[in-house]
Amino acid sequence: MSQDASPRPLPFEESLGFLVRDLNRLIQREIGAQISVHGVSPGAWYFLRMLWEEDGLTQRELSQRIGMMEPTAVVALRGIEAEGWIRRERNAQDRRKVHMYLTPAGWALREKLLPIAHAVNAQVVQGLTPDEANFLRALLRRARANFGPGMAEEG
Repeated sequence: MSQDASPRPLPFEESLGFLVRDLNRLIQREIGAQISVHGVSPGAWYFLRMLWEEDGLTQRELSQRIGMMEPTAVVALRGIEAEGWIRRERNAQDRRKVHMYLTPAGWALREKLLPIAHAVNAQVVQGLTPDEANFLRALLRRARANFGPGMAEEG
């Protein structure tokens, strides 16, 4: 096949991979900068956010849902525990399982940090109508689904 017959690549700035990665980087940077004022790292944010939705998940469940390798998650959870935001509890039926529970200090962060995330998400869709914002979310979910079930958890 000649060089002329090969498909022309999109300009880098038009690549879906670049656009999604760049937007994600901007979102993470903004959230990270704002939550750091409260002493919370971006790594801790994901675990806290997940536990606010479902307290008592195991280390393995948390690492899978966040898309982080379990050994890395264990290190991150130790740091969050050292801050006093979570406590560990062994499962009485299966001692191999360790559940993570928010402490009162961990729950208190919810009231400080969720408004930050909501504001950053609002900034992302600024200038879009509510229907456009919902459509964007739907398109992103459909595009993610093209990689099959469970791919989001595997990171």
